[in-house]
Amino acid sequence: MDEGIVAIFIVGTIFAAIVAIVVGPSYLKSRERREIQTTVRTAIDKGQPLPPEVIEALSKDITKNLPSRTKDIRRGIIWLAVGIGIAGFSLINNLGEREWSDHVGDGMLAFAVIPATIGLAFLILSFFNKNRD
Repeated sequence: MDEGIVAIFIVGTIFAAIVAIVVGPSYLKSRERREIQTTVRTAIDKGQPLPPEVIEALSKDITKNLPSRTKDIRRGIIWLAVGIGIAGFSLINNLGEREWSDHVGDGMLAFAVIPATIGLAFLILSFFNKNRD
């Protein structure tokens, strides 16, 4: 086989795997939701009452994804820890070479501000969120 064709095949396989990982679960979830809705419609058309378990299963996805104070605090702490970890790695990485004040302009230290700021934003949002778990 030609090396160019092999390279194109490998790149195509990688992108196909990424698409399958991203699109596959959402497709399967939508298909399952569609089947449940068809079953519920059939039961309603025949006049059968819906059990509370079915109604709870249908509304589970809606209530599960609602933001809550506890989720915001958890996400904020995780993002803040990621930012502190990246900053710590940046400071320890070149510890023996320069003084600490020389690291302020490093790219990784500047990059650490992004997750730390996201974490602080989630922590601030947790104070304004009225939903509790």
